[in-house]
Amino acid sequence: MPVPSRPPAGGSTPSSRPPAAAGQDASPSRGDVARRLPAATRRLLARRELPLTAAGLTFYLALAAVPSVLIALRVLGWTVGEDRVLALGESMRAALPSAMGADVLAERVVAYGLSVSWPVVLFSLLPASLYGEGLRRAYAALGDGAGEATGARPAHGTSAPLPAADDGATRRRGLLARLGPGWRARATLLPVLAVAPLLLLVVLGVTPLLADLFARGVGGTALGVYLALNVVWVVVSLPLSWTFRTSAPQELSWRASLVGGFCTGAFVAGFIQGIVLFVALPVDIGAPFGGSAAVGGVVAALLWCWLLHVVVLVGLAATLTAVGLRRGPRGGTDAGARPV
Repeated sequence: MPVPSRPPAGGSTPSSRPPAAAGQDASPSRGDVARRLPAATRRLLARRELPLTAAGLTFYLALAAVPSVLIALRVLGWTVGEDRVLALGESMRAALPSAMGADVLAERVVAYGLSVSWPVVLFSLLPASLYGEGLRRAYAALGDGAGEATGARPAHGTSAPLPAADDGATRRRGLLARLGPGWRARATLLPVLAVAPLLLLVVLGVTPLLADLFARGVGGTALGVYLALNVVWVVVSLPLSWTFRTSAPQELSWRASLVGGFCTGAFVAGFIQGIVLFVALPVDIGAPFGGSAAVGGVVAALLWCWLLHVVVLVGLAATLTAVGLRRGPRGGTDAGARPV
């Protein structure tokens, strides 16, 4: 009489495992991620106050913009020579529209930035770094709960869709790990301030060619706009990628940060071209403000900065969502929650 075989320890047989379990951890294809990305990003943004978050980030930019420009101009003048930078400022004036006085304002800013003293430059580092704190707060406001927006579930044995960074990773951060989140965010912006003179030189360096192209009719203008669009795209995408890598609430890989930063930078560059088109319009910008062109200019600048921040935050949300979708419904261990 045959003896029935005992089931293996654990009380289940290999055939009792659900057939789909073996494929649950497989990552979705890129095409599937691309199809699901718009809806998942909308779900994430629907749970966030995107306009209010962008307004808060614009406040930090208002504090940091002038000090950052002064630092970049003063260091650039010291590096390549003040006469060279002044000449590039004149070229920028020739390349910018004159309807609202943006060309004259840009040239004056260049001249003033070259005249500030080094103690002023050092003191400007503190307000300039405040933008890093604003990025941290805005990114954290969007990123929390990104796993739920993608439908990600915690992996077996975990309690969160995005596992926290381990103690070893925290120790490897060294000094930054010992700083508070605010100071850590400001410190991560310092590399951007360090390369800002180089990025500014790239923008100013192309203005002589742009001024020449814009003087050659429709064809030259179209070529100049295309060239300016691509230069601005590269210049803004590199800092964006860095902030995605260092300030996002979840630790993104360099690949995800670069792809997300450059995709977002393409839209930001397009909006910046829209700003140039706006200042070329022959309208009285101070009319709604009692005829004060200064007040109208400040309000318009803040409005455009707010729109740019909306684009940046949507780009970050799409990047976080794409990473979550790529990991699949079981989550993953390649990204950890960053302390905020």
